[in-house]
Amino acid sequence: MRSMRNDLVYAADPVVWAQNVLGIHSDPWQSEVLRSSSKRILLNCSRQAGKTTVTSALALHTATYRPGSLVLCLSPTLRQSGELLRNVSHFYGQEPTVPSTAESALKLELENGSRIISLPGKEQNVRGYAGVSLLIVDEAARVSDDLYYSVRPMLAVSSGRLIALSTPFGTRGWWYNAWKSTEDWQRWE
Repeated sequence: MRSMRNDLVYAADPVVWAQNVLGIHSDPWQSEVLRSSSKRILLNCSRQAGKTTVTSALALHTATYRPGSLVLCLSPTLRQSGELLRNVSHFYGQEPTVPSTAESALKLELENGSRIISLPGKEQNVRGYAGVSLLIVDEAARVSDDLYYSVRPMLAVSSGRLIALSTPFGTRGWWYNAWKSTEDWQRWE
């Protein structure tokens, strides 16, 4: 059982929480991502670099320590969406701080009102969500421009965060343009 002091430390420092609760010993770049307060983050990383691990941990930390938050995870395919939430659920099983009220292959709802929902990347699947606290776009270079531009407004009212993670996939599309732009993105490569 955790003490209130530990819970305050864990709420303030996702790196300490990830290490002590989830057993993640993060690389320096992963620690920077977990501690970042940037509203827009791009992770341009090779396969098996740990980008899904760090974003899954951040999704769960947000849902745990920001009651009532909506964490939306987008992936190009249903299979990828399921795998992303499977990572989140694995971490949730380490030590569920907040009891769940509903769990499925694509959804984790917590007693504190937070939800983590993982959806395949089709525009018709993502419409209707608002007030997103954290939007994670997995395999972002393969997510269509239309889908990307349809989800951006979900962050406007909530002033939510956007983390897009991907391996490179050519010199086209919103992902490439964002990476090369002078826009205010925090970037890791």
